[in-house]
Amino acid sequence: MMLDTSLPASNMRSRRQRWARMLEPWCYLSPGLVLIAVFIFVPMAIGISYAFQSMNLLNPMENGWVGWDNFSAMLDDRRFFKALGHTLNWTLSSLLLQFFFGLLLALLLNREFRFRRWVQALVFLPWAVPAFLSGLTWSWLFNPVVGPLPQWLSDSGILSQPYNILSDPQLAIWGPVIANVWFGIPFFAITLLAALQSIPQDLYEAAAMDGASGWQQFRRVTLPFLAPMIAITVMLRTIWIANFADLIVVMTDGGPAGSTAILSSYIFTTAYRKLDFGYASAMAVFLLLLMTVYALVLLRIRHQLLK
Repeated sequence: MMLDTSLPASNMRSRRQRWARMLEPWCYLSPGLVLIAVFIFVPMAIGISYAFQSMNLLNPMENGWVGWDNFSAMLDDRRFFKALGHTLNWTLSSLLLQFFFGLLLALLLNREFRFRRWVQALVFLPWAVPAFLSGLTWSWLFNPVVGPLPQWLSDSGILSQPYNILSDPQLAIWGPVIANVWFGIPFFAITLLAALQSIPQDLYEAAAMDGASGWQQFRRVTLPFLAPMIAITVMLRTIWIANFADLIVVMTDGGPAGSTAILSSYIFTTAYRKLDFGYASAMAVFLLLLMTVYALVLLRIRHQLLK
């Protein structure tokens, strides 16, 4: 009596084919995944481990595992809480102004008019300028000796006399905020313009036939379609702005008297000037957790908007 082995052999071949189909995409993704792991996740894991160690290069003999001591030190650090408050002010002010002017530009560029392509190129130009050069340029603009802004602000009645607001503890934060708004408007303009151009024009025509005004069309048609894109762009810009210390370091270096120091600039100062990498890593982990929770909330809101 002969045994039929063709069926098990065919089953084995089909299983191999299924495994091959399942593994094929991962083979294509593996180079990118390896790069992400090496250059993102491994440094992140090392940085998180530093948060639980004493890594002060000025006292190398005391370096070692300290557990939660760095996080406990944050609770007693007034400069940390001051920088946290400045971070909220810096992020919220920059984000709202960037979004407002970016949306206005997107609505303008969504219309047909002469030289629209030239205007688009000019609008997107700030995004291509290096942050260091942007900070340096705006520092000159706010300088009353070589820059025009102090005189203009004085002539308009905003300032009592021309002076450098970057040296005023009450107003200094608005210098980097204005520079950051100029720097970040193109991001909102580009992304929101792309979303506007994807809205079917039939919806506007139907709304106009029903007697909807321009404001009603914007509120009932434009905003609902833009809402998911707004959620993701606001999330990204919030994270970038909160971690964006370049302009502040170049324009004010956290001064005067720490009035413009945000968490990311305070982390930079602690790590590379005080050489306390352990405490700087602990603050960075706190900022990472804060931004992660914020991102999860925004992604949840976006998921609800897509339904």
